[in-house]
Parts: sequence; C-alpha cells; structure tokens
Amino acid sequence: MTRWPNRVSITEVGLRDGLQIEPRILSTHEKLDLAHALIDAGHTSLELTSFVSPARVPQLADASEFLAALRHVREVEFRALVPNLRGGARAIAAKADVLVFVLSASDTHGKRNLNRTPRDSLAELREIVGMAADAGIRAEVSLSVAFGCPFEGDVPVERVVGLAREFQKIGITRTTFCDTTGMATPRRVQAVARALKSELPAIEPTFHFHNTRGLGLVGVLVALQEGIERFESSVGGLGGCPFAPNAAGNVCTEDMVHMLHEMGIETGLDLNRLLEAARLAENLVGHKLDGQVMKAGPRLNRSDSGGE
Repeated sequence: MTRWPNRVSITEVGLRDGLQIEPRILSTHEKLDLAHALIDAGHTSLELTSFVSPARVPQLADASEFLAALRHVREVEFRALVPNLRGGARAIAAKADVLVFVLSASDTHGKRNLNRTPRDSLAELREIVGMAADAGIRAEVSLSVAFGCPFEGDVPVERVVGLAREFQKIGITRTTFCDTTGMATPRRVQAVARALKSELPAIEPTFHFHNTRGLGLVGVLVALQEGIERFESSVGGLGGCPFAPNAAGNVCTEDMVHMLHEMGIETGLDLNRLLEAARLAENLVGHKLDGQVMKAGPRLNRSDSGGE
C-alpha cells in the first residue's frame, strides 16, 4: 500500500523559469503584481529571477530591481538562479536569500547553455559556495537535464548521482533535479529517486518536471511514491528553457496543487487564490496558458449545465 507524504514543499518558478521564454517582456511593476498574487496564495519560496546576461535573457534584465522591490516582504524565501561567479556576486549584492547555481548533467547541454562542461562548472561551484557562506546566504544547485538530454539522449543515473555526490562534498545539501525538456518517464524518475535515497540519504532532493510530452504530473506522482517531498512548478504552466529545443511547459502549479489536495497531501497553498494568480499571469503575458484546472475549475465545482 502506497504511503504518500503528509505534506510537500513547492517552490514557484514561474517568475524566472516561466517568464524567461515569453516574447512579451513584463515590466518590474507587472512582475511585482504577479509576485504578490503568488505570495497571497500562500507561497513561501519563490524563484524570482536569474542573474544572467541581459543580452541573452532580456526578460530578466531587471533582476536587481525586482529583488530590491520585495525586500520588505517577510517570511518568504526569494531565490535567484546564477550561472557563474559574476552572477553570484550580483545576486549577493542584491540580497537574494538563496543562490541557485545551475549546472548541466550532460556535456553537450552544458556547453550550449553555459559554455562549460559539468566538470568545469564544479570548480566555479566551490567558489560560489564560499562566496555565499561569507555573505550568510545558502547555496543550492539546479541540475539541468537530469532525466535526459535533448542532445545526448538518456543521461545515466550513475552520472546524476555522481554529480550530486560531488555537490555534497562541496557543502550542498539541497539539489534540484530538473527535467529540462520533458524527457522524464516513470521508470527514469523512479530510478533517480531510488538511487538518491540509497546512495545519498543526507541530501534533500527537489524534483522539477516539464510537461512537454504530457508526463509532468505523472513524474510528480511517481516521485511521491518514492518519498520525494520537494517540488518546483510554474503558475499556469508558464515556461521553458530558451537554450534547449522544445522545452516548453513547466508542470503547472495549480494543477499539481489540485492533484495533491485531492490526494490528502497538504501544500500550504490556497487553490482558489492560485487560480486567480494564474489568470493574472495569462493576462500579463497576453496569451492562453496551459493550466487545466484554470480552464475546468476544481473537480467538485458545481455546474448548472446538463450533460448526456
């Protein structure tokens, strides 16, 4: 008999992973409206932005200003993705609560996305951890293409676990394992989760799925069965990696929360307010989003219409 966790933690990544691929660049004021709507829904962990080159990702060019505008908000963790030492220094100066260093599990994706291999990135990670410690800030890792690479195919589970072991040696206790282009299958999710639990029981894994091939919530369900209790998701299903082909569609926050609540799993989030935030996000980006519960409503919503 499957025993689900009683509660899971969800980090909202729509403001970073979601907006970075959008053709319409939102103003800082518009982002603040969405951030406050997500906080009002109960979010206590938001990946706000990334300190990358504005030329490469103009949607996130206001990273410092956006963080500064939310510094007065208490009891919410504001996270910033950083690809290198320069980005780390900028995030520290902007007073991010957590630095999330991004690193690829495959050589080809690493070279195309970050201009370095995973082994090259490890050297920078050591310096990032030191910088963060000196500033009193926690450092974490986001491991891209952990469930499959669009350029190399399947990434061996042994390689994923081996990299996580290196992170742990450097002092990282939390790592996010990302399905960057929606290549995760139930079998691969199970294999990664079981290997991490068996070989690295001291780490706290977070799983991050994309719904590119319609398996996003399936991945969440399998991960729950394997005892994973930390997830990332995006309001309305916004998002995707601009440096990987066909990477659209993060797991939708409100769809995942609807599923979890129906399973009796607590999230600390208010589904109705999440739906309001999703509608706001849809209005801001100017096109329909992929969230299903936003379209159909929660399962027990009453309908006046008849049926066959």
